[in-house]
Amino acid sequence: MTSFGDLLGPQPVLLPENIDAEDALLQKQDPAQVAAAHPTASIAWAYLAEAALERGEAAEGEINYDIVAAYAFARTGYHRGLDLLRRNGWKGFGPVPWSHEPNQGFLRSVGAVAKAARAIGETDEYARCLDLLEDCDPRAAAELGLD
Repeated sequence: MTSFGDLLGPQPVLLPENIDAEDALLQKQDPAQVAAAHPTASIAWAYLAEAALERGEAAEGEINYDIVAAYAFARTGYHRGLDLLRRNGWKGFGPVPWSHEPNQGFLRSVGAVAKAARAIGETDEYARCLDLLEDCDPRAAAELGLD
């Protein structure tokens, strides 16, 4: 049985660690430098997206450069994560547990796409991201402040 309780469903995908990128971020290296050095690391793109969202939301009101940049950073992390998930057996659906830390770069990128999409009024994309998070791990949206 999977940790999600479905005997017939796909097994959870547990992405490999990206130790170099993760360590660099934990050591407070500039996420832009980490993304440039490790462009396949969704976690670096998620850091960039979340920081841009924070700056953009602090400006209050209008759609601004930081919100749009957050959307671009998040989509990059999302797509790099999809590539890695597929290389690790994911078929486009099924569990991607939040509790497995290497999965969090992808899930955080999806959450950042959702937040940026909502900020620019792209409600269909926002809903798609929430559906994807729900399919990956029902706890992910809450962990990302999207509940």
